[in-house]
Amino acid sequence: MSSEKHPLESPGADKAHADTIFDGIISLDKDAQLQRGLKSRHIQFLALGGAIGTGLFVGSGNILSKVGPVPLWLGYLSMMAVVWVIMNNVAEMTTYLPLKGITLPYFTNRYVDNSLAFASGWNYWYAYSILVAAEASAGAILLDYWETPVPSAVWITIILLVCLFLNIIAVEVFGEAEFWFASIKLITILGLIIVAIVIMAGGAPAGEAIGFKYWNEPDRGGFKQYLTSGSTGRFLAYWTAFARCGFSFITSPELIGTAAGETVAPRRNIPKAARRFLYRLAVFYGVSSLLIGCLVSSDNDRLVTGASNASASPWVIGIQEAGIKGLNHVINAAILTSAWSAGNAFVYSGSRILYSLACTGQAPAIFTRTTKRGVPYAAVLGTWSLGLLAYLNVNENSARVFEWFMNISTISGYIAWIIVMITYLRFRKALEFNGLLNTLPFKTIGQPYATWITLVVITLLTITNGFHVFVPFSYKDFLAAYITIPAFFVLYFGHKLWHRTPWLKKLDQIDVLTGKKEMDEMEEADVPPVASNWIQKVWYWIA
Repeated sequence: MSSEKHPLESPGADKAHADTIFDGIISLDKDAQLQRGLKSRHIQFLALGGAIGTGLFVGSGNILSKVGPVPLWLGYLSMMAVVWVIMNNVAEMTTYLPLKGITLPYFTNRYVDNSLAFASGWNYWYAYSILVAAEASAGAILLDYWETPVPSAVWITIILLVCLFLNIIAVEVFGEAEFWFASIKLITILGLIIVAIVIMAGGAPAGEAIGFKYWNEPDRGGFKQYLTSGSTGRFLAYWTAFARCGFSFITSPELIGTAAGETVAPRRNIPKAARRFLYRLAVFYGVSSLLIGCLVSSDNDRLVTGASNASASPWVIGIQEAGIKGLNHVINAAILTSAWSAGNAFVYSGSRILYSLACTGQAPAIFTRTTKRGVPYAAVLGTWSLGLLAYLNVNENSARVFEWFMNISTISGYIAWIIVMITYLRFRKALEFNGLLNTLPFKTIGQPYATWITLVVITLLTITNGFHVFVPFSYKDFLAAYITIPAFFVLYFGHKLWHRTPWLKKLDQIDVLTGKKEMDEMEEADVPPVASNWIQKVWYWIA
């Protein structure tokens, strides 16, 4: 047996025992493994930047037009509570064992079942890879807003090459780029919130103090009844908003888990990022979704034009109707930054998923190859190459094919969240069995009850997210809404039948010790920086 360590195996771990944990062992020189180059500010902004994208800037307008301002706001508040629980699950598991190269499917493989990890990993990878293409296409559309003479294919090429460049050099370069991308988005949103408050108070050129005018529409208040009338119609409006709001947050909590193995001082920085994630979301999504419903009427025709640029943004519509000119270009630039940032993050996340799958023998071994600076270049190229599907959107007929690729990945995020919660519950149960629950470096409130409640809610959302396709029934919309579910089960049961894996690992067979000693020693060696003046205090709080 090779004396080299498994990429995910901790130094000093028992090799024979490791063979019982993984499907396969891939020998790899430890000097060529992933490196810890992400700082606290990098992972904080990585997770937050992944949650703030085109959904807030543009997609929220479509939800507003369907259900009205109150369901939009309630939908985002409800989804923020769900995301908070998911984030806590991810943070507890990754803080306990922040090994290099870990991803959430790795934890599923270790604590639950190899087949579920296999299906989960490829589900994640496919979703991330297709989203790279989607964001490249969105970027080209946003650039066309300025009516440039440059063909869309050229813009797609530039966007994809920049994403590849930022991911292939070093993880520090990726982290720094995401920090500044996210900073631009956050500054833009803060500026929009201030402008919206001024408009509501009557400080815009139009002069009218609109306040909560659009929350008091005649005969319906802030609710637009959906599909039917009465209280049922209002509930369906809320449930539709709840389900649609989720797609703004899909895969964002997992970004911290994916980056944990490449984070400096992970047991100090991951909890910091997780704690700050919720209240930042509350400001940016809670306040923003409230103000969007105040700026523009849900009956405004411009919300449903189908455009994916600033012309369909509720922010732009509301600001222009208030008589303020020029900000539409600033907002379109911010949306472009969001799309570019998201594409960059999806290349990173997808490549780490593929690397982790290869390390556990569930993907070809070639994807474990890394550069001297710890970048899994083969996995980066493998993930990025699927982004080339963005060129399908250059041709109108091919765009339909691309739309199907996107539809398949639409519900992948909810399925992934279900698996995250199952993994966390099993992880917690294994710690209890071994008497180690009190050794968790990071504990969150309400567990495991909050996870059980959220698991039920997300399962219901996954099953009912496409209920509108039945009124009237459309087989095309039905396939778009639900085809991901059978695709996932094909992966799961196919792997289980082929490898004859047990349905669930028994508690006494779950390894919660390998790597813990080394992570404890790394934590003890971590010396937090001490600020000598107030400027350093502010910087250390941010960083």
